[in-house]
Amino acid sequence: MNKLIPLTLLLSLGLTGCQTESEQTTQTAANAQSTSSVIAEQKRQLALELSQQFAQMEPTLRTEINEYQLSVSVSSLVEKQPIAQFSHSLQSADTKIRKVKGIEEYTNEILELRLADPSMLARWQTGQSPLFAFEPEGNDNTWNYIEAYDINGQLHQLDVYDIPERPVLVVDSNSHEELRAGIAAMREEIQRLQNTDSVETNQLSRSAMTYSAQVASASEKAEPISTTVLKKIRLNDDKEPWISGKSEIYSIVTGVNPSRDEPIVDIIDMPYLDYDKQDYYPNQVVIHWKRYRWGAADMILMEQDDGTDYKQLAKLLVEVATEVMKAIPDPEVQAYLIIPQLTGKIIDAIPDGALTNDDDFVDVFYTLMQDSEYVDHPAAGGNAVATFTPLTINPTRD
Repeated sequence: MNKLIPLTLLLSLGLTGCQTESEQTTQTAANAQSTSSVIAEQKRQLALELSQQFAQMEPTLRTEINEYQLSVSVSSLVEKQPIAQFSHSLQSADTKIRKVKGIEEYTNEILELRLADPSMLARWQTGQSPLFAFEPEGNDNTWNYIEAYDINGQLHQLDVYDIPERPVLVVDSNSHEELRAGIAAMREEIQRLQNTDSVETNQLSRSAMTYSAQVASASEKAEPISTTVLKKIRLNDDKEPWISGKSEIYSIVTGVNPSRDEPIVDIIDMPYLDYDKQDYYPNQVVIHWKRYRWGAADMILMEQDDGTDYKQLAKLLVEVATEVMKAIPDPEVQAYLIIPQLTGKIIDAIPDGALTNDDDFVDVFYTLMQDSEYVDHPAAGGNAVATFTPLTINPTRD
């Protein structure tokens, strides 16, 4: 997907209040670029090392990568070839990258080797010599080419958008696993920062039944739960570079706490939303109205990319939203009109000028109302269309 605006560039925003705007921009770009550089360099070294050691690794890779799975994980390679130098290098790099991203406590591994595109499988299986690549540093709008090494360690420059005819093995993160771990880290950090012990805040469940069970266990008599369900969603064509693989989309739902004058920031995983120009029917609960003061909330769609420190991202989301609340002396006067201000502040805090390929703003649905249905409803930027329906979940019958 073509990255519109990178989010991690706001990571210094809430921490540099006494600096000038120019100083803030410089420091923010430097911090984000440093993280992205560390990750890209780790992957570059792995791609080069694999090209030099491919003869040793080839039998295992040809066994593990097939029509049923186009990738192989760190643990699989270590298990199959425990004494291979590349296996140890991959394991070491995986640890470093998880630490940089702030998810070392939430997953045991994220790196993998994957065949860049299913169309390459036939050529790979017939023994064609592969290239070894990695996702470049920086926003994909700035990429001039994709660097890749052949089995002799020679560098090749591949087109960013045209899929190569030769098989390409990509040193990359397992995007599903990284996003799962990243969302877990963000939820825990948001809960810690908001200092609440609400059972709902611990994790906004993707399952309405799971959420219902949590609420029921917290009270002797469970009450019906008012929710909004995402029935269908479609993203428009955004020309994703072939090396990036599937999109990994999540959303940020913003609102106001029902009992305190503080923001609510909920993170929703959307692991099914892999490709643009395709309809998805998740039937996913995305808003639990008990968590919000008024019957309105906004939903920001984001795409996960390399270079994100998820704990720092969560901290900035809370800080930015909290500053908006502090600037409003009497929230009850403005009521739910506060919510677009919360959302707007988060979006406005994202600087233009992409310097890193980090989590990106995709689009935003403003003012989703409780008990309201939206059929083929376009997001504000026209980059997403979705259908939302209200759903009341009743307690389990005895």
